[in-house]
Amino acid sequence: MLRRRDYLAANAGRRAPMPGFVLLVRPRRTDELAESPNAMRIGITVSKKVGNAVIRNRMKRRFRALAAEMLPDLGIVGADHVLIGRASGIERPFDDLKADLTKALRKVRR
Repeated sequence: MLRRRDYLAANAGRRAPMPGFVLLVRPRRTDELAESPNAMRIGITVSKKVGNAVIRNRMKRRFRALAAEMLPDLGIVGADHVLIGRASGIERPFDDLKADLTKALRKVRR
């Protein structure tokens, strides 16, 4: 996801707060699905409150790796997924982040 309006629209979707991040998921409308109906889109955002540029970029790299590993199997087809980083996310072990994302995706599916 590249446009601000996509992130703002995702904010109206389902929300699953976890210790290291907040997951937002919003199924896209049929008119938005015209170009790629089965595509899952991912957006990652980490605010300046979390830390300096080095820390924010490290967190975004971890989230990209997490999404690449987990979303093809567990993500919701035709939906926008947004990961919002929290300050405790950089210190969490990667396995804990994977468990949290699995739990968050199950919560959002209900």
